[in-house]
Amino acid sequence: MSRRTLLTEEELRGALHGLDGWEVRNGKLHRTFVFRDFVEAWGFMCRVALVAEAMNHHPEWSNVYRTVTVDLSTHDAGGITMLDVDLAHRMNALAGSEHATHA
Repeated sequence: MSRRTLLTEEELRGALHGLDGWEVRNGKLHRTFVFRDFVEAWGFMCRVALVAEAMNHHPEWSNVYRTVTVDLSTHDAGGITMLDVDLAHRMNALAGSEHATHA
């Protein structure tokens, strides 16, 4: 299966089991990360930007002070694919459990 193929409901449920803090909201993978301060949140976004660019897969996200809100979907596929799941895993790893909580 291509990483840009839409996941079935069953595949998506299975993928969510391994994605701490993520949920499906409005047809997209969604998570809110909360960091200790703005610098830590911005540093996270910078690290993710490098990974996202290398993957050629870019998140919809916003930052307010120490909070980063993320939505992932593969627009050309019309929904959630393994590319989104892979980026979500990488974001979780980059956030580090000791530095970010989820809202």
